[in-house]
Amino acid sequence: MGEIDEGLERAERTRPIPQSLPARMRFLLKDAKGSTRQLATDLGVSQRTVQRWLKGQGTPKPAAAKKVEQRVRTKWQPRVRQRVRRDAEKNGFTLHIQAAFGFSAAAGSTDDPRQRPITHKMPGSVAQALYAARDAGAGQAEQERILADALGEYYFRQGGRARRLDVELNDIAWMDIEL
Repeated sequence: MGEIDEGLERAERTRPIPQSLPARMRFLLKDAKGSTRQLATDLGVSQRTVQRWLKGQGTPKPAAAKKVEQRVRTKWQPRVRQRVRRDAEKNGFTLHIQAAFGFSAAAGSTDDPRQRPITHKMPGSVAQALYAARDAGAGQAEQERILADALGEYYFRQGGRARRLDVELNDIAWMDIEL
């Protein structure tokens, strides 16, 4: 999972996701209506394995651990996530980022990449594009391209300046999305 996906997920949560395996398994068991057999089928493991994980015995193999984490993330607070997404797509979000920005610009301009901290309010159309890309399974590079285009349009070229500036987003030091 990339930094942009993590940023969207952090912004969508009101309560932290369970971190321990038994807590995650209890949450998933509630979603499976208490059926360890159903949960085992969903995760592709044996019913006995699910029972052991519920008791805190043993650790899952990496593939099974990834399945557990993905299921918890997709099932955690669905109505809150829907509300936050709807609001972000309507009202936009604030992007806090520090990254190296490289530019392609006209000759004689300053296009050397350098670290910049930027805080900027982005419109709902950018949120729509990021969510659509995430839903389509786009990787980190595609999502970075969307953010770079948006920063170019709404931050660097704002007010008619630097009209032909193409922005590249490189080396994200940190990022936070505030919805």
